[in-house]
Amino acid sequence: MELTIESQPFSKIATEALVIFVHEKDDKIEGVLAEVDTASGGRLRELDANGELTGKLLEMTLIHNPPGLAAKRLLLVGLGKPEKCTGREILRASGAALRFLKARSVRRMAVLAREQMRDAASAQTVVEGLLLGDMESDIYKTEKKNGKQTEGVSLAGWPNDAAQKGRALGIVTATAQNFTRALVNEPSNKLTPRMLAERAEAMAREAGLAVEVFDEKKIRELNMGALLSVAQGSVEPPRFIVVTYTPPNHKEGAAVLGLVGKAVTFDTGGISIKPAEGMEKMKYDMAGGATMLGVMKALAHLKPAVKVIACVPATENMPGGRAQKPGDVQFAMSGKSIEVINTDAEGRLILADGLTYARRLGCTHLIDAATLTGAIVVALSHVNVGVFGSEQGFTDRLLASARACGEKMWPMPVDEEYREMIKSGIADIQNVGSGKGGGAITAAMFLKEFSEETPWIHLDIAGTAWLDEAKPWSAKGASGVAVRTLIDVAMKF
Repeated sequence: MELTIESQPFSKIATEALVIFVHEKDDKIEGVLAEVDTASGGRLRELDANGELTGKLLEMTLIHNPPGLAAKRLLLVGLGKPEKCTGREILRASGAALRFLKARSVRRMAVLAREQMRDAASAQTVVEGLLLGDMESDIYKTEKKNGKQTEGVSLAGWPNDAAQKGRALGIVTATAQNFTRALVNEPSNKLTPRMLAERAEAMAREAGLAVEVFDEKKIRELNMGALLSVAQGSVEPPRFIVVTYTPPNHKEGAAVLGLVGKAVTFDTGGISIKPAEGMEKMKYDMAGGATMLGVMKALAHLKPAVKVIACVPATENMPGGRAQKPGDVQFAMSGKSIEVINTDAEGRLILADGLTYARRLGCTHLIDAATLTGAIVVALSHVNVGVFGSEQGFTDRLLASARACGEKMWPMPVDEEYREMIKSGIADIQNVGSGKGGGAITAAMFLKEFSEETPWIHLDIAGTAWLDEAKPWSAKGASGVAVRTLIDVAMKF
């Protein structure tokens, strides 16, 4: 999709649709909205008087052949109440507008800025929403029913500098998020650990990032016993992916941000096998790893001042004849012994070795992301990412970035009392908590064991990394949650 900047007056933009945002309960139609109303012969005031134009969030009002405009259609998109309108609402409304018009065979459109949106940040958010909304998940369909696609969108009404900056940043971040989404959407036979490693290598080389991929022999040499224990039940060998961005002025002893992502390319649960219903979705269990690769893709272009290393342990979790069994004891790379109570609690095992290796590479701050527990869905449903942190200041910085990026995240406890629940009678720790309740928290406490004293944050994205149904602003499938937040964290580090 082509994204351009339009300098003509809005009334002269010859496009298939002109899009403008409308707030709920606008006291009066004024500014650029009044100009659009005047140009279109008072159509907006007429709709407002009739109660057809409410401005409620994501409400779409389409006017065909508006008089006084060169555009063939005028689309009024609701942003909700002004006091509650954030970047999250603008992003979703932008994506919803594109999907609404694309479904009606509109190939080219223009988005007109309201007065309060004429900054680079708003332009960036609109661009992100458009690009995220344009992505579809039906790539393996051999027959496309409609063949509808968006060819181009122009930004109108922004100062040129703001439009240029917002367009450039929006393209980088949304492209990175769509890269993550595309990986997560892949079926597991099209994205084995080896295939994921190949995709990561290709991305890194194209972006100018350093990349290493460890095969099973190297993984064994590094004593990554926790990762190997998960991988041993599958005929597909594991991989460990390391992607590094180093700023030109990086100095020895400076901070290094470590991003560790779970990449179980398919999770059957192993011997503790999952129910058949819904198991096909378990191709998404590598969303944490895909998230970190997407972040690195963006950082290669944005060039933050901090060194960033992404570590992605990749494997399948299968119930083969060599698979680990409940009751087995494994030794992680750190030397800690782990009693495996449930083989479906495998993500924390591979992350244990990922966190340890990131620390050995010199990472001074750690963030991991994983589709880790069903318990986080019980706690937060499909609305918020669960955030667990060992250092309040570091956690607060990530939560501030999440708010700035419009991604909903909620802090969860890591009180020491939960540590008691993962004590084992035969090993140092066990991989699931004893007793009932707190499953997302005990999983986080398990990971905390491998962060040692390093400031650490865990993002449980199990409830937010996948959309079971299409939304007005997004296709069904991978959401790419946390990519924009982590980019922001790195850029502000």
